Amino acid sequence: MRTQRQVVDYALQRRALLAEVHSGRVGVVEVCDASPYLLRAARFHGEPSDQTCPVCRKERLTLVSWIFGDQLKHAAGSARKPAEIEQLANHYSDFSVYVVEVCRTCSWNHLVLSYVMGSDNTPDGDTPENNTAGRRRSDRRRTAAE
Repeated sequence: MRTQRQVVDYALQRRALLAEVHSGRVGVVEVCDASPYLLRAARFHGEPSDQTCPVCRKERLTLVSWIFGDQLKHAAGSARKPAEIEQLANHYSDFSVYVVEVCRTCSWNHLVLSYVMGSDNTPDGDTPENNTAGRRRSDRRRTAAE
């Protein structure tokens, strides 16, 4: 299993937003605004969670993972299951994953987590430490400056 790097947890933002909703300062309509595309992704690519929706309290939330990265080409911007993300991490270097929780009943949605996955290699297969092309370039600069 590949490890997640540069993990950002958005729990504090979520908690603050829910406090605003429950106090009445922010309307439910403002936070329950999932697009039809997100709801469809939750249905077909989402993973059920153990948490009940904090707004309607009618059903369990679904976690949808979105992937973004230049190397992913046509796959960038799509929802994927965790197993698919693992497979992509073996074939591509760094790409970002954003996990969104969605309630398919009331359309609540919030960014929960973001992280970086990938093989952490440069596109030609060399690790950044072993990339001799970059080292040669810096050696040339050093000799020209001396």
